[in-house]
Amino acid sequence: QVQLVESGGGLVQPGGSLRLSCVASGSIFAINAMGWYRQAPGKQRELVASITSGASTNYADSVKGRFTISRDNAKNTVYLQMNSLKPEDTAVYYCNANIRRGWGYPWYDYWGQGTQVTVSS
Repeated sequence: QVQLVESGGGLVQPGGSLRLSCVASGSIFAINAMGWYRQAPGKQRELVASITSGASTNYADSVKGRFTISRDNAKNTVYLQMNSLKPEDTAVYYCNANIRRGWGYPWYDYWGQGTQVTVSS
């Protein structure tokens, strides 16, 4: 089995910062891309940022210049540093990872349980 566990969410004032972490554990042979998605009430889940195994990154236009994604391959961990937070960043943030459990196994997308980020004064 593979598990993704997020941490670091919470309540923050507009203009503040938070750092999300997501650790992948279990039967892991290799990890390809990792990323963060978010879903606000009444809206579809959207990509926030992603990072390949080679550290190439991609960001949603709404977070460019404010959020930074990074990963530690030795720890199977992906981070999301969120600065200059706005009320519209309020959402449940989900970690995603494309993982292979062993040689001959297919690549499969795994999801964390989500962590709430609320930006409010």
